[in-house]
Amino acid sequence: MKNNNKPVLCSACLLGINCRYNGESKSNDKVIELAKKEILIPVCPEQLGGLSTPREPAEQQGERVITKSGREVTENFLRGAEQVLKLAKLLNIKEAVLKQKSPSCGCGKIYDGTFSDRIIKGDGVTTDLLKKNGIKVVTEEDL
Repeated sequence: MKNNNKPVLCSACLLGINCRYNGESKSNDKVIELAKKEILIPVCPEQLGGLSTPREPAEQQGERVITKSGREVTENFLRGAEQVLKLAKLLNIKEAVLKQKSPSCGCGKIYDGTFSDRIIKGDGVTTDLLKKNGIKVVTEEDL
């Protein structure tokens, strides 16, 4: 990632922020190293969409996002994605490093919606919106 010190969006959990559904982080050494060279703006779309931490796990089922117990949280995920996009536009951000397999941030790979740990091709709600608005998304696995 060479972007001449322009800010880059980053999943907050990858930077060690305890914001994941289980109240923990998913700190990533490559992302932490990147933060020493680039300006990374931490975001958690699920929190920005009004969901608590910790929260019940959720997965995409087609156009909907459903928690493990069956509660629909699609609106929260859409609201969070819109807030991340608003931040990206405000700061003229063109790139993002987002958490792979997340129902918000997954890029190219997400869970299949059955809560069985099966992975399918697809993008999370936030990644989809950012891509549609011309923002390049990579995952921690791409670094």
